[in-house]
Amino acid sequence: MRTDIFARLDREPEPPKIEIPRMSRTRKALFGGTLAFYLAIVVAVLVSSTLVILDWKVMLFRPYQQWPELHPFLDYFVVLGQRGPTAVMIAAWLGWRSWRQHTLRPLLALGTALLLLNVTVGAVKLGLGRLGPHYATQIGSAELFAGGDIFPSGHTANAVVTWGILAYLATTPQARRYLSVMSAVVALGVGATTVYLGTHWLSDVLLGWAAGLLILLGLPLFEPLIGRAELAVFAVRERWRTRRRTTLSTPVASGGPRPAPVSREASALGDEPPCEPIGAGHGGHAGTGRTTGTVAGTGQLTQPRPHAVRSERTPVTPAGSRRPGRSRPMTGG
Repeated sequence: MRTDIFARLDREPEPPKIEIPRMSRTRKALFGGTLAFYLAIVVAVLVSSTLVILDWKVMLFRPYQQWPELHPFLDYFVVLGQRGPTAVMIAAWLGWRSWRQHTLRPLLALGTALLLLNVTVGAVKLGLGRLGPHYATQIGSAELFAGGDIFPSGHTANAVVTWGILAYLATTPQARRYLSVMSAVVALGVGATTVYLGTHWLSDVLLGWAAGLLILLGLPLFEPLIGRAELAVFAVRERWRTRRRTTLSTPVASGGPRPAPVSREASALGDEPPCEPIGAGHGGHAGTGRTTGTVAGTGQLTQPRPHAVRSERTPVTPAGSRRPGRSRPMTGG
C-alpha cells in the first residue's frame, strides 16, 4: 500500500460507494424559494418596477470608470464564467475522476447540467429579448422584446453550474463545504464583474444566479436517468469487448476453407503435390469408370476417380501434365 502523495493518483481497485444526493425536504424548500425569487425578478422587469430604475442607476454610475485600475484583472477573471473554457476545465477534472472511480456519473451529471442550462436559460433569453446596457435606447425602459439575448446573464448562470457541480459531486461533507464556498465566491465574483464591465444589468445577474441555482437544486431529479444512461454505456462496452475477444480467439471462421494436406516429399522440395492425369496411371482399365495405379516416382496408390466423358477430357502430354485444348484445328503436315 502506497503512502506517498502520489497514491491518490492511482486508480481505485473497485468503484467506491458514492452517496447520490436526494430531493430531501431541505432541498425542496430551497428549490421552491429560489423558484419564487426567479419568478419575482422576471415580473419586476416585465412591469418596469423599481428594479429597472436601479438597473439604470448602476449603469449610469459606470463602475468601470470609477475604478479603472480593476479593469485589466477583471477582464481575465470574467473568463471563469464563459461556457467553453470552464466546461473544458471541469470536464477534464471530472473525466479523471470517472476513470479513477470506475464510473461515468461525474461526466454524465456535468452533461445533464449543461444541457439543462442551455435549454432553460436560452429559452428565456430568446423569449424576452432584452437589450444590454451598451445597446439601450430609452432611459428608464426595460428594453424587452427588442431582439436582445442578455436576460438572464449566461456568464453568471454558467459560473454557478460549472463550479457548483464540483460541490454537488463531492464525496465527503468536508469537501462539499469547501467546494460550495469556492463555487459561491466564483459565481458571485463573475456576476459582479459583468455589472462592473457594463455588459449586464443588475437584474440580469440576479436572475442568472437564480437560474444556475435552480439547476443544481433540481439535478437529483435526473439521477435515475443518469444511472440508466451509465448502465447502457457499460452494457455496450461489454458487448464490444466480448465480440472482440471472440474474434481474436477464432483463427478460422466456421465453415471457411481449410488448406489441403501436402505430402512430406513435396513439402521438403517446396513443390505442390503432383496431379494425376486421367487414365495415365499404371494398371488403369480402359473403358471403366475408375483408374488405379501408382504415381511415378512416389510408389503411392492413387484413389479411384470418376470416369470423364471423352469430349470433356483435356489433352494430356506424354509427361502427364494437363494442357489447355486448342481453339482451332492444327493444319499442316
